[in-house]
Amino acid sequence: MTTTKKTPTTSLCTHTLTSLTYGNANLVADLMGKTTFTEVMLMQILGRKARPVDLRVTDVVLIVLMEHGLTPSAIATRLIYMSAPENLQGAVSAGLLAVGSSFVGTMENCSGLLDRIIAAPDAHAEALEIARHYKALKSPVPGFGHHLHKPVDPRAYKLLELGRAEPELHGNRIRALETLSKAVDEVAGRAITINATGAVAALLGEIEVPTAIMRGFAVISRAAGLVAHIVEEQRDPSGRFIWDTVEHAIPFVSPGAATEA
Repeated sequence: MTTTKKTPTTSLCTHTLTSLTYGNANLVADLMGKTTFTEVMLMQILGRKARPVDLRVTDVVLIVLMEHGLTPSAIATRLIYMSAPENLQGAVSAGLLAVGSSFVGTMENCSGLLDRIIAAPDAHAEALEIARHYKALKSPVPGFGHHLHKPVDPRAYKLLELGRAEPELHGNRIRALETLSKAVDEVAGRAITINATGAVAALLGEIEVPTAIMRGFAVISRAAGLVAHIVEEQRDPSGRFIWDTVEHAIPFVSPGAATEA
């Protein structure tokens, strides 16, 4: 029996000598000067025309994720730019490598938990199981807690307030996050704040962004923030100061001395 391999295809973009097409839209005639970056981005990622509510949610999410000061991603960008100032894109990409399961990109981890709660026959029982699991690991539940924002992360509660005010959203992801929040508090025996990436997970899910794609929104947003860090680094360099600070703050200890200690 002969098996015919399927030829890979793309629906994102094509071109001729005189035109360029995004999906079914002519770039020059249909998009340029008529649509926003966010509209085209969602069209390309979600494969459908963005609704006004999609644009509102996406814009507020991108704004929230763009900047959070001298985080590991920003420090990495500044240090790489100091080392190779001719390579701006290399410095930005270095910072983007820090978008992951510990910083910036944790909405993906939280969204996976919301998927479980929505699919479970007993949402509260599933949420309790999740909260107990992470307590046993002595690890924070993705989307909860923050080392800087206490007692609440104001970004998260503003995001959820905006999401609840959108009548076009089904609200099932927001309700799943609320269920998980109650379970986290119950298991911890105290109030644990929902953080920004937890709220982002709920809101992106509400506009049908798949869990496996959510971290991409953090990458898109943080790229803009990292370019701003490079602009500031050009004007007021801090990379060498960071390097000098680390060199003086972390003393050398010989291997023998470290073993004895």
